[in-house]
Amino acid sequence: MEIKGKVVQLLPLQTGAGKNGTWKKQDFVIETDGQYPKKVCISAWGDKVGAESLQVGKDVNVSFDVESREYNGKWYTDLKAWKLDTSGEGSGESYAASQPAAAFPPMTTFSADEDNALPF
Repeated sequence: MEIKGKVVQLLPLQTGAGKNGTWKKQDFVIETDGQYPKKVCISAWGDKVGAESLQVGKDVNVSFDVESREYNGKWYTDLKAWKLDTSGEGSGESYAASQPAAAFPPMTTFSADEDNALPF
């Protein structure tokens, strides 16, 4: 999935040690454009942490995976970034809220004269 927006907040860097070595995680919040902007918290792991695209006020295009898991009867959902792009060009689907609503095509009107009468 893909979402476009402006980085509005960087949360504190988290680090730790696991069975595969040390890890680092950076959560960040972006705000989408459009009539009804949304704020979305996304996690960046490993080499994505400290990327120059993670700066407050910078526009970013984030490709991410959605994953949910259950713990003690409650469900938790994570958005994990796998690509950060500041060029604004993306190749996947865009999050619907980041796009302004498309205008409807003009409505066609029909007259009631016999020349344009419908056959049914």
